[in-house]
Amino acid sequence: MGTPELFFMLSYHINSSRKIVHIDMDAFYASVEQRDNPSLKGKAIAVGGGGNRGVTTTASYEARKFGVRSAMPGWKAKQLCPHIIFVPPRFEVYKEVSRQIRSIFQRYTDLIEPLSLDEAFLDVTANKKNIPFAMEVAQQIMDLIKEETSLTCSAGVSYCKFLAKVASDMNKPNGLTIITPQKAVSFLEKLEIEKFFGVGKVTADKMRRMGILHGADIKKLSKLELAMKFGKAGLHFYDIVRGIDNRPVNPNRTRKSLAVERTLEVDLEQLEDILPVLNDITDKFFKRLTKADNFGRTITLKLKRSDFQTITRSISKNYFIKEKEELNEIAVNLLRQHQDAFDKIRLIGLTATNLEKELNDSENLQLSFDWEEE
Repeated sequence: MGTPELFFMLSYHINSSRKIVHIDMDAFYASVEQRDNPSLKGKAIAVGGGGNRGVTTTASYEARKFGVRSAMPGWKAKQLCPHIIFVPPRFEVYKEVSRQIRSIFQRYTDLIEPLSLDEAFLDVTANKKNIPFAMEVAQQIMDLIKEETSLTCSAGVSYCKFLAKVASDMNKPNGLTIITPQKAVSFLEKLEIEKFFGVGKVTADKMRRMGILHGADIKKLSKLELAMKFGKAGLHFYDIVRGIDNRPVNPNRTRKSLAVERTLEVDLEQLEDILPVLNDITDKFFKRLTKADNFGRTITLKLKRSDFQTITRSISKNYFIKEKEELNEIAVNLLRQHQDAFDKIRLIGLTATNLEKELNDSENLQLSFDWEEE
């Protein structure tokens, strides 16, 4: 990459003086379980359900060596790693540890953007300890987390969120990686397209069929070509492959939906079998909305078919839906009206959007997982 292009990029498109740190806990749930139960240390474990319909939420590094990954069906995890130990999740414990880690972040900056219980962005450009180097801030945070929680994390440091997040994943576990503005261009050109933010499995498959394998291949396409092939996401790809990501670290990141979903023990086909399950999910859904004291105007029914294809159907009102009976009626009607879209289903979920009040992720970081208690 020529010097003039690099100079142009840094001078006109990005704020290379920013210092962004991305902290990502290492196998968080599994590591907490191994910490709290010494008999699990050094063993292949997965947090979640190990039955036919169970799903792993996190696997220890000992299990990952066998190919076990998060969101993997329990039966598959057992197939890959026959001696794996399944542990039921303890979300309240994970949330408490997450709060402990957050308090460490706050010693350095108030510009903290949580992404989940186990990862967050930090803007340490002007940090509370006046440390000039973001790498030193990251190392101190890593050391304090280890000292105060007996857990390890990995950190990525760069001038933007995208590169900091990619960097934190490069040397796991317990790794610290820095991508400087000077190295960004060559790094992005060599980066596999699956690592680019916004490139999921479907988009990655499409890109590979087009011969796009690395950032350098994306860079060959004009902004117009990318927009025509990938829509609005194409404009994002055009910028990000050039290291342009001026998104600020947002400490007031909000959550705009509440959801409940369940993976079924067996695939269901008949309405008379599905309806009792849907009623139970609606009951739990209403309790969650009530506990949050937050209701939505839009309700979405999510169904995953036996072939793993996902179907979503929604209905919106001009008022907030606060009655359990109405929620149940909406869910049942959505199911009945669209039963021709599936033969058998393996997952049912309900989501509320257009909420009465947005939720601050720093206060509501619980993620939804499918697992079964054994």
